[in-house]
Amino acid sequence: MIAFVSGPVAALAPALAVIEVGGVGMAVQCTPATIAGLRLGETARLATSLVVREDSLTLYGFADDDERQVFELLQTASGVGPRLAQAMLGVHSPDALRLAVSTGDEKALMAVPGIGKKGAQKLLLELRDKLGAPLGAVVGAQRAAATGPAPWTEQLSAALIGLGYASREAEEAVTAVTPQAEAALAAGGSAPVPQLLRAALQSLNRAR
Repeated sequence: MIAFVSGPVAALAPALAVIEVGGVGMAVQCTPATIAGLRLGETARLATSLVVREDSLTLYGFADDDERQVFELLQTASGVGPRLAQAMLGVHSPDALRLAVSTGDEKALMAVPGIGKKGAQKLLLELRDKLGAPLGAVVGAQRAAATGPAPWTEQLSAALIGLGYASREAEEAVTAVTPQAEAALAAGGSAPVPQLLRAALQSLNRAR
């Protein structure tokens, strides 16, 4: 198993980072939040999980070991593969998932693309004794959200800047997708950052 990769960031895409390790470019699947913390040319260290299939070897990367551990624990639930586990971490932080599971918050899980009401109920039952209690980061994030910009705006802006766009372009793209995010929030869910990132990139491509 490849536990982590470390080296210069050679390339970035909305869901992929290429890390140069010993002259070899390692393609690592990442969430937008993880991509947002990377910069081209700078050295990065990503905790990783290697998923082996008959026809593929896929390396998933994470900002820290805790996120990787949650990614692997999520896959112990029936019906949860690596793509859905990564989608869950793309919408919620590890502690937010722990909080959702420990409090039986169906709506939080249903905010993840691909999870319906029955699926959320099943996941809550299967994961309750596996993820454990929140580690404390959620409370701080909730306080920050109450006093500052919406977390999704910061996450999306950082992801765009990490992909090489200027701050002004990132701000314009965030403004362009705000109605879409507000509609998701009004429906009782959370802002779907992966979808918003794709929409923001489309708006930037149209503007060029």
